[in-house]
Amino acid sequence: MSETPDSAVRTYIDSHRAAFLDDLAEWLRIPSVSAQPEHAADVRRSAEWLAAKLRDTGFPTTEVWPTEGAPAVFAEWPAEDPQAPTVLVYGHHDVQPAAREDGWDSDPFEPVIREGRLHARGAADDKGQVFFHTLGIRAHLAATGRTAPAVHLKLLIEGEEESGSPHFRALVEQHADRLAADAVIVSDTGMWSANTPTVCTGMRGLAECEIVLHGPGQDIHSGSFGGAVPNPATAAARLVAALHDQHARVAIPGFYDGIIDLTDRERALFAELPFDEEQWLRTARSTATHGEQGYSTLERIWARPTAEVNGIGGGYQGPGSKTIIPSSAMVKLSFRLVAGQDPDHIEKAVRDWAADQLPAGIRYEITFGAATRPCLTPLDHPALQSVVRAMGRAFQQPVRFTREGGSGPAADLQDVLGAPVLFLGISIPSDGWHAPNEKVELDLLLKGVETAAYLWGDLGENWRDAH
Repeated sequence: MSETPDSAVRTYIDSHRAAFLDDLAEWLRIPSVSAQPEHAADVRRSAEWLAAKLRDTGFPTTEVWPTEGAPAVFAEWPAEDPQAPTVLVYGHHDVQPAAREDGWDSDPFEPVIREGRLHARGAADDKGQVFFHTLGIRAHLAATGRTAPAVHLKLLIEGEEESGSPHFRALVEQHADRLAADAVIVSDTGMWSANTPTVCTGMRGLAECEIVLHGPGQDIHSGSFGGAVPNPATAAARLVAALHDQHARVAIPGFYDGIIDLTDRERALFAELPFDEEQWLRTARSTATHGEQGYSTLERIWARPTAEVNGIGGGYQGPGSKTIIPSSAMVKLSFRLVAGQDPDHIEKAVRDWAADQLPAGIRYEITFGAATRPCLTPLDHPALQSVVRAMGRAFQQPVRFTREGGSGPAADLQDVLGAPVLFLGISIPSDGWHAPNEKVELDLLLKGVETAAYLWGDLGENWRDAH
C-alpha cells in the first residue's frame, strides 16, 4: 500500500486549485515562441519565471542553463533517504507560434477558461503538463508529512523542443553527471481519451535523408538522346518503387536487423483500445488503410518501422510539355525506427541499397540529417508499473497502454543517461496541440497533479533496488 493517502492528496489539491491555475495562467501569458527570433527574450523570461516558481515550490536547486539557442531549466530536490531512486522529469517551456488571426476565438496568450477548459497556447503542450508537477510534489509532501520527496527528484525543462531541439543532446551530454537518473518521466505526451487513461511505453526513432541524382550535365533533348542515356528522373522513380516489396515491407536489406517484435500480450493490449478505424481515416483525410501485411493499423503506426517518401522531383514542372531528359532529380526519404534498430546501421543499409539500385551513368549524393533513436520500456518494468498504479489511483479505473508513432528528444535522454523513459501525460487528442484554440481539460490537468502526487511515494516504496 502506498504511503500517500488518497483523500489527503485530493483535499490538498482542491484547496490549492485556484492558486495553481492563477500561476499557470501567468506563465501562459509569456509568449515563449522559440521559433521566432523576436520572442527570444520571452523564452528567456519564461525560463526565469519557471526557475523562480520551482524555487518557491521548494526545490533547493533551480538553475537556468544556457544553450547556443534557448535556455533550459534544471531543478533538483534530493530525498532524505540516500538509497531512494533518482527520477528526472522532462518537458519543455517553449511553445508554437500563435496569433488571433490564425483562427483563435481569443488572444492565444491571454488564458481563458470556457466550459471547464483552459484555452491558451501551451495549455497542454507543454506548460500545463510541466506545471502540474509543482502542485503534485506539494500534495505528495503535505499528505505524507515529508519535508522532501520520496525520490531524488530532478527536472529538465528545455526551451527549444518546438524548434526541433537542436541543442538538446549537447546539453544533456554536457550535464550528464548532474542529470544522472534511474528513470526519466516525460510529461510531453497524452492519453487515448478522457475516458480511457493510458500510459505510453515507447516512441519510434527517426532517420531521414535526401538523395540527389545527376545524369546529363544539362537538360537534353529526349528525341536526340532519349533511350540511349540514363534518365535521373526515371532512376528516382525506380528507387522509390524498390523501397517496398509486394507486402508493403521495407525491401532494404538489413533494415529489420535487431528489431524487437511485438509480444502477443502487447498486441492483445493494443486490441483492447476502443479504436474506430473509420474515424481515424477521416482524421487522416484518407479513404483506405495501407501498410505492412499481418499488422493492425495501431501496430503499424506504433510498433513497426516504416520507410516513407516525403518528396520526389525532377525535370520540367511548368505548364505544357518540355521534351527533355532532365539533368537531375531528387528523393527525400524518412524512416521511422522501433526498438532494436540502430540509426547508424540504417544509414549504412540505405547507402548500400541505393548504390545497388542506381545504374551506371547516374551520379548521386545522399545526405542524412541528425537521427533520433527509438525508446521502449518493457511492460513489466517496475518504474512503469509505478506510473500505471499512480494513474490508476488518480483516475480510479484501469490504465491501458499505447505507444507513440512519432519521434522526440526523449530518446536522447535514454541514450545518453542509460535510463528507461516513461511517459506521464494527461492531454487528449482534442486539445489541439499546435492548432488554434489549444486547450487543456481542467479535470484531467488536476488528475495529472494527483498522479504525480502518488507517483513519488510509489516509486520510493516499490523500487528500492533501482541502483
